[in-house]
This record gives sequence, C-alpha cells and structure tokens, in this order.
Amino acid sequence: MKGPKKIAVIILAGLFVYLSLYTWNLRTGHLDALSSYTGLDVSGAILRPGIWVADQVSNSWYRYIYLVGLKQENDDITAQAAELRRENMLLHSLARSAERLEKLLEFTPPDRWEYSGARVIAHRMGPAGALDTIAVDKGSSADVEDDMPVVSLKGVVGRVLRTGAATSTILLLTDANSRIAVIGAQHRSPAMLAGQGYGKQLILRYINQNAPIEPNELLLSSGLSGIFPKGLPVARVTRIQRSDISLFLTVMAEPLVDMASLEEILLLKRTPGKLPDQTPVSEEGADGAADQ
Repeated sequence: MKGPKKIAVIILAGLFVYLSLYTWNLRTGHLDALSSYTGLDVSGAILRPGIWVADQVSNSWYRYIYLVGLKQENDDITAQAAELRRENMLLHSLARSAERLEKLLEFTPPDRWEYSGARVIAHRMGPAGALDTIAVDKGSSADVEDDMPVVSLKGVVGRVLRTGAATSTILLLTDANSRIAVIGAQHRSPAMLAGQGYGKQLILRYINQNAPIEPNELLLSSGLSGIFPKGLPVARVTRIQRSDISLFLTVMAEPLVDMASLEEILLLKRTPGKLPDQTPVSEEGADGAADQ
C-alpha cells in the first residue's frame, strides 16, 4: 500500500503547488510575463534553424533557376552567333561570286561568236578520273551542243564533250584526249597542243626544228580546226628541247587556266548564219591532229 499512498501524496503536493502558483499569478501576473518572454525565446530558438534551412533551400533554388536561365540564354547567344557566322560566310561567298560574274560580263567574244555563262557543279580530275573533266549546270535545254568551245577570262578551258538535258560534261585542255591547233603569238609558228593528263604539262607537237619559238611565248588558238575561234589565249611555252634524231622540237607548255579552281565558265557558240573563221585543213585531219 506504500506505493499508492506515495503517488497520492505526490499528486496532492503537486496540486497544492499548482494552486499556490496559480493564486499567486492571479495576484501578481509575474508568471504570465515570464511565459511571454520565455515563450518567444523558445519559439525563436526552435524556428531559427528551420528559417535558416528554408532560406538556404530558397537561395539554392533561385540560383539553380538563374543558372538554368543563364545556360539557356548562353545557348541562344551561341546559336545566334553561329547563324550570324554562317550568314556572313554566305554573304562573302555571294559577294565573291557576284564579283566573278561581273568580270565575266566584261568578256568580249570573238567576232561572229556569242557566249553564255555556266556554273561548275562537279570536278572529275586526277588519277582516279578516267578523263579530266568538269560538269556544268547547263545542257541541251539551254542550247548547249557537243564540241562547243569552253573558256574563262584567262583562256581556253576545253570543249563540251557531251550534253544532258540540264548538265554538260566539259573535256579539259589537260586531258590526254584533248587536241587544239595553236599558233605562237610572237613568231606565229603553228603547232598542235595536246594534253598529257592531270598534273602534267601540255606538249606541242609537229614543230619543225628550225621553227621560231621562244620560252614564255603565248600560244593562241589558230582556228584551223573550225571548233575554236582564232586568237583565244590557250597556254604559255615553258620549255624547248631540240633533238638530233627527230625532225620536230619537243616543246612543253602550261595552260593559262587553273582547272582545279574553276567555278564559272563561258560557253562559246557561233552566231547563227555565220561561216567558220577558216576552212579546216585536210592535212590536219589526215594526221589525226584535229581538235577533239
């Protein structure tokens, strides 16, 4: 019975203390004032870590949102810069193309010939190509015909090998199957200029040992074959070699046109109703020396 009595005593004592404090607080109000101050302090002590955690989370979230927005903005600026660079390159390319086309418009065709421009769309040069050729963006629908002369502002490029409806293949001057009758601009020595393939110099055939010709002499189309008009610049002599066992000189030349860098060309066509500059020479055809 000692246990229940002890508990009862403790309860009564606690109740007495509580009633005493309650009565004292009603008279003085000190406990209310103490609870107000201590309650705020306790509440502040409890809430302060939570507020700090909330502030940190909020700051971290805002920094994340800011970084995400900054990255998106940076990506947009990078994309815009790339687009501006692309447009700048395109404008430069168009400006250079317009400049080249403007120069082409200044080309004066030979008498009784007319010309039209075309853009190079493909190259097939080098050891891997069966022929030294280029493709242009004009064909039979634009009145392009086989064997039409092809030139640039610097000189002869070649001739039309075959035509399609919208494109044509040009056999270049450097191809081993190419032949063109030429004449020296200074000494007027006639010869047949032949290609030897990609990366090789041109060779002049059928020049007599005593024919006057000099290094750096300009070679012009002679017009004897009836394909090329007379007087077009073709090549320049680079080397002359004499032989004791041959009736002809060995003469090397280089084309005036850089075939690998061609972007636009000019197609020459005889004016309708006009005769060729000169009648083709039968001996040239018999020797297989006609332009091809």
